[in-house]
Amino acid sequence: MNIFDIIGPIMVGPSSSHTAGAAKIGFTARQLLREEIQTADIFLHGSFLATGKGHGTDKALIAGLLGMKPDDERIPNSLKIADEKGIKYSFSEIELRNAHPNSVLLKLRGVNTRELEVIASSIGGGQIMINQIDGLEANICACYPTLIVHNVDQPGHVSEVTSMLGHKSVNIATMQLYRDKRGGNAVMVIECDQEIPIEAIDWLKKLEGVVKVTYLSMEENNEF
Repeated sequence: MNIFDIIGPIMVGPSSSHTAGAAKIGFTARQLLREEIQTADIFLHGSFLATGKGHGTDKALIAGLLGMKPDDERIPNSLKIADEKGIKYSFSEIELRNAHPNSVLLKLRGVNTRELEVIASSIGGGQIMINQIDGLEANICACYPTLIVHNVDQPGHVSEVTSMLGHKSVNIATMQLYRDKRGGNAVMVIECDQEIPIEAIDWLKKLEGVVKVTYLSMEENNEF
């Protein structure tokens, strides 16, 4: 049992799942995008849709996208802050297949035109799961530095990435491999015990057959 199962997270309430978890989802999506948000189309599923308004789920998600953590006292005013910053956002409903009741689809665009699509769920006690990134499975807890590599499914990519991490003295905690079909689109989701140097990530982006590299940092500095 985790201590969060007993006392819950430090947060601006009222709900650890609908408020704190939602804020963490928004914050994590912002970190994955690695840019300030320009537009955010937000699609609420299940309990997030049914009871989210009363729990401030909408405000918490926007707060996270603005870089606020679950204990930030500005969360109740996040929509106003987003409006003042000129961020365009919308809320809609959606029925996600085989999704947790507290789930959301985020379609984001950054100020430098980077785009990101994330499906995430709040699983209780302020903890979350990033289920999909850009339409491909991810299933990460957002509690480790995490490398997501989208690539063409062909020999050599896994060994290139793992060899690079070993060279940089980065230990792999967990590793998941997905593909839509043989020779099609593939993704590596690698949770690490250490932060990955930025030059290593830049090197990966230049590899032949690598389509996109996304990195989730656990460092406190959120400036891009």
